Amino acid sequence: MIDTDRLHIRKLVPDDWREMQNIAMDFRRSEYAVYDMPLPVEEESIKALTAQLAASGLFFAVLREGVVIGYVCFHREGDSYDLGFCFHSNYHGKGYAFEACFTLMKYMAKTRPVAAFTAGTALENIPSCRLLRKLGFTLQKTERLSFHKDDRSNDITFEGGIFCYDRKDI
Repeated sequence: MIDTDRLHIRKLVPDDWREMQNIAMDFRRSEYAVYDMPLPVEEESIKALTAQLAASGLFFAVLREGVVIGYVCFHREGDSYDLGFCFHSNYHGKGYAFEACFTLMKYMAKTRPVAAFTAGTALENIPSCRLLRKLGFTLQKTERLSFHKDDRSNDITFEGGIFCYDRKDI
């Protein structure tokens, strides 16, 4: 679908479920997992979810040398698109997420009417905040969120940031 100098980006397909499972299991081991809704890792659940995400047409597999290293997704709200991404930790810090997100934002802007791009992440997730700023997003507001509970069943709350894309040159 789209090739960059280092990556091949294509729409997610149901057969990507094993790669999605691998990415989800890797993310669950991350210190940032507490700040996001968990993807299932059980075989039947991840198969069903991958098929559902693929059907949306807004989830993209990012491949490096034939290996799915992560995904980029969009959630449509009217004519605005909320950007999401997750990459296997073996590929962090190499610019792949920036390359894929920027390329897909340009693709989306060229292929459909996009009034705005938004994104959300925990303010404690410094790498994701840094990536969003590098892409041209700025923090607009914050909100208290919780996706997990501690061992006493208390909500683990954190400050989530709502970011908007500011540049007009995409």
